[in-house]
Amino acid sequence: MRLKAAHFLWEGVQETEDDGRERSRRLAETAAALSGRDNTERVLLMLRAFDATARGENAEEIIQIAERALLDGGLAPGTGWTGMAWGFEPPALLGLSLAFADQLDRAETLFDEGMRAFEISGWSGGHLAFAHTLVGYAHRRRGHLADAEMYLRESLRLADRVGDRLPMHWNGICMLVDTLLARGRVEEARAAAERYGFGPPYASSIAIPDARSVRGRLLLALGRTEEGITELEGAGRALTARGRHNGVMGAWAIDLARALADVNPGRAAELAAYSRDRAERFGTHTAIGVALCCSASLTEGPAAVKLLGEAVTHLEASPCRYELAVARVEYGIAARSAPDLGRGRVLAEWCGADGLAERARLALEDLRTVGDGAGHRQE
Repeated sequence: MRLKAAHFLWEGVQETEDDGRERSRRLAETAAALSGRDNTERVLLMLRAFDATARGENAEEIIQIAERALLDGGLAPGTGWTGMAWGFEPPALLGLSLAFADQLDRAETLFDEGMRAFEISGWSGGHLAFAHTLVGYAHRRRGHLADAEMYLRESLRLADRVGDRLPMHWNGICMLVDTLLARGRVEEARAAAERYGFGPPYASSIAIPDARSVRGRLLLALGRTEEGITELEGAGRALTARGRHNGVMGAWAIDLARALADVNPGRAAELAAYSRDRAERFGTHTAIGVALCCSASLTEGPAAVKLLGEAVTHLEASPCRYELAVARVEYGIAARSAPDLGRGRVLAEWCGADGLAERARLALEDLRTVGDGAGHRQE
């Protein structure tokens, strides 16, 4: 069982594998009857929780699997961050599974524990760099974008002391580019990506969120649309070949749908429908809300307003404040509602999403201009 768990771990964190669907099936079959009676079983359950997350299986069931991997709600002795038997990967994957299942409080607790454990043990190199990456990404999911950027830049600084183009660099730069794009700082994201060679050939191990999906979004933001579409198509092929359909972990379909909206509306609609279906299967408020925003972006008039209203409702129940800010701003624009735009702008500023806050400000000015013009005509 220990050898099987080690093999599942090694295969699961590789960027590519020959038959990911079969590995997932074997892992699910192996973990199905496990109760977490010893550390081997607990590690297998951690790996199963992450694999189910990547596949986009039901989040409530993933949480139940994760809970079986814990002892009295915490990491069992021997499965912790500095444990020599299993390493730091299983608790990291468990924390990421909880984060994507909208259990951010629990994920943050795990990631903070990891950082403290490395600091206490004097591990100031790659391990501490990775811990900063995880804490930074928890802030990114929470919507604390400035704090996320601070932790992620520190993770890269620590990684630089160890070497170049290491796996810890890939996770750090991937999350940093994602965060900078959320902040609306496209040029800073481009500069960071160039500084760390964020592009093909990709690392042999996976990055969270999916590296190709993030790079595709960066290319679109830079106006390199054809390159971005190609990158996102490649991301989709690679992920779906492994049976990985989590639209929050890899948002390739959502970004690709928006990129194709004008040039290939039929394909865009298929991608939006796929994203929404997979989000509903996963079942978190975050996933569903983001997918509804994507569907709304391909629609106009009352239908778009309705979809965005549903997205806001879901995201208000999510811990991810940036995604809620996006939905509120888009709803305010579609509904031509100054109060909703105002709320979206305030939340965007709180998140540190400068680009989104500016979009809301300009939309508010446009509403006021139209309103003033209507008033003059009435007089």
